[in-house]
Amino acid sequence: MKISVLNGPNLNMLGKRDPEQYGNDTLEDIEQLLIDSFPEHEMTFFQSNLEGELVEAIQSLMDSNFDGVIVNCGGFSHTSVAIRDALDLIDIPIVEVHLSNIHGREEFRERTLTGAVADGIITGFGKQSYLIGVHALEKLIK
Repeated sequence: MKISVLNGPNLNMLGKRDPEQYGNDTLEDIEQLLIDSFPEHEMTFFQSNLEGELVEAIQSLMDSNFDGVIVNCGGFSHTSVAIRDALDLIDIPIVEVHLSNIHGREEFRERTLTGAVADGIITGFGKQSYLIGVHALEKLIK
């Protein structure tokens, strides 16, 4: 399988940002964990703090040979109609992941605009959320 892993704002600060909430691993650590855990899959990684860049990265999947996407839109999950609409355009399985339990945090984090167009949402398992997300994609694709 060919999987695109997209990450939004502030995820480049993992390892420095609120380790109680997000853990001590960096985004690069999580990417390496995915590569090591799923050597049979081809994975590409993209992170941006800019909404438009994420929209363009998602749109680029429309006519690609990717089988699925793991997406953590960070704070944009709760606010971005533009990213939601871009995700709605692609015709491959989408699994949204979150490191923290968004339902155990501030009320505004409980609803995700982007999750409404995903096949499922995995939240609250730290870096394991990404691993579970790949397993979910495997089931959705087969």
